[in-house]
Amino acid sequence: MMRGDGGEARRITNAKEGVSTFAFSKDGQWLVYRSGKANEEQLYALAMGALDRGTPIDSLTPTQLTKHPTGVGSWELAPDSRRIYFITADTVDADEKARVENKFTVDVRNAATSVNSLWMIDLSTPARATSRVTRDTSIAVTAFSIAPDNRWVGFTAVPNDRYKRNITEQGIYADQFLLDTRDGSIERLTKNEESSESGISFSPDSRSIAFSASDDMAAYNMKNRRVYVRATEAKGTAFRKIGDLDGDVSVGFWSSDAKTIYFNEGLKATQQLFALDVATGAVKALTDVKGVIAVSQDEATKRLVVSYQDPTTTPSMFTVASLGALATRSAWTQLTDPNPWVREQIALGEETEVTWTSKDGKKVGGVLLKPVGYTPGKKYPLIVAIHGGPAAADQLSFNGGYGAQVYAGQGWAVLMPNYRGSTNYGEAHKNGIVGNYFEPGYNDIMTGVDALIAQGLVDETKMGVLGWSAGGHWSNWILTHTDRFKGISSGAGTSNWISMYAQSDVQRNRQYYLGNKLPYDDFDAYWKQSPIKYIRNAKTPTMIHVVEGDPRVPSPQSVELHMGLKRVGVPTELFMYPGASHGIPDARNRLVKSAAEMAWMNYWVLGNGKKFSWREVLETLEDPKAEKKVEVKGIN
Repeated sequence: MMRGDGGEARRITNAKEGVSTFAFSKDGQWLVYRSGKANEEQLYALAMGALDRGTPIDSLTPTQLTKHPTGVGSWELAPDSRRIYFITADTVDADEKARVENKFTVDVRNAATSVNSLWMIDLSTPARATSRVTRDTSIAVTAFSIAPDNRWVGFTAVPNDRYKRNITEQGIYADQFLLDTRDGSIERLTKNEESSESGISFSPDSRSIAFSASDDMAAYNMKNRRVYVRATEAKGTAFRKIGDLDGDVSVGFWSSDAKTIYFNEGLKATQQLFALDVATGAVKALTDVKGVIAVSQDEATKRLVVSYQDPTTTPSMFTVASLGALATRSAWTQLTDPNPWVREQIALGEETEVTWTSKDGKKVGGVLLKPVGYTPGKKYPLIVAIHGGPAAADQLSFNGGYGAQVYAGQGWAVLMPNYRGSTNYGEAHKNGIVGNYFEPGYNDIMTGVDALIAQGLVDETKMGVLGWSAGGHWSNWILTHTDRFKGISSGAGTSNWISMYAQSDVQRNRQYYLGNKLPYDDFDAYWKQSPIKYIRNAKTPTMIHVVEGDPRVPSPQSVELHMGLKRVGVPTELFMYPGASHGIPDARNRLVKSAAEMAWMNYWVLGNGKKFSWREVLETLEDPKAEKKVEVKGIN
């Protein structure tokens, strides 16, 4: 814990299983937190009021609040601090428990599980009685929020159907509900499929409710998101759709008078804070930073909490007294300053926003990182680093991802293009690849490269490409459609959309991008957008990286590409990392990936060094014997 005006952080818990989530009571007298083994977590409380009576902070003893047989999932303290609401399974699955205890590791896909309901603890009674709040077994509660007046609870629920509930894309089947705690009545607010919504947000006076969803909630799409708002007590009435912005509008926090909703949103290569007028739907930007800012508000003090980074500022936390003070950096109180040695000891390349014209005349943007010590007129080798998503964007952030500054330190220029399909440039740009997944984005990337060559900044004989996820998709398409690059590092990319449809944990998103038909109804639409179809065109040496159990872009996609390259005689290596996540979970293996990738680029693009050396990787690791014991104040 640390003071809101800065100071040194101190550890205040010593839970064996660690702490997952926590919250202060409104009066600041209690700190409630969740701790325990997976699926067995319970709630505990520390009496923070004892600090005012002279109790040392490291002497606080936790009180266990719950002993629920199925553990405690998502939870929240009611504003009056008299109740805690939480989500948990209705019953213990005895068969599942026995299966785990007996080490049966068979995975039954999308297996039916006990319904999750909303529960409540009454803290105002000595027994702290627990009761079930929702009782409709046809739905499973996934999230909720509590109104400031304590009367209302908004919650999100999905159908209790194993193939809609126990899947990654369950959000497209979710709906919103409103509970009146006075009589227990529940109103269903939405009824749709394939349109994901945010949870319910209450205005400070509890008189209005709002959520964000697609501009068109009738079908799956990637239209800009709007805010839907209505009076809380206006049961059965329609929501009003507001938000005049060519971008996503969401609910961050409300003004005290409930007339304005504030939210953070990407704007080209930056992220800004916006204000939404609830009455008119007008939207205006409140910040104009050359970086990435995210603003939230502490409900008790109304102070703003600011997360900020830019090309020379590591991601840091600040507090600001008011919205009016946001424009004055000297008015920000800095809470964290991670790794200050980076700016003090390491030379960084200059990172700037760039734009160019694509093949079809459309304007495209991105981020350019110049090499450390850049000299105008000199030509440099180029790395094209392609972001994932594709509904995402590269921004003026610190290091830019992909180890961009490491490449800049080695004399490379790095282009991070926000190709068609990216967010932050409007709805048409985001949807510009629907039905024609690769061609528009490919042209955007290649014309960006051509623009740098025309400026005399890039040596066109020394260029490489890398990317992860959708960035891997585009790397594979580039591999099979041009020989202009000398080296490629493809991470978790698709090679065959037909096989990936069933292998992956998401289907509806890919279906939308590839023409909105099932592959079984239009194999050609999926096949013509599959890089493996064009494998005979591949010429560029390609290193492939993937996590063995990746659920999003499964490893067979990388195996298929690797085999294809081997059979057509293209130099290739496949690095298969242990784990079951879409990203490499182990820090040391992320180091392996980065070192191998850079060695590959140096060898094939620059003609230097070796392709990869385990010895060089091992030598970067600290000697475990030399590691110092870290002391945490307040805890032995």
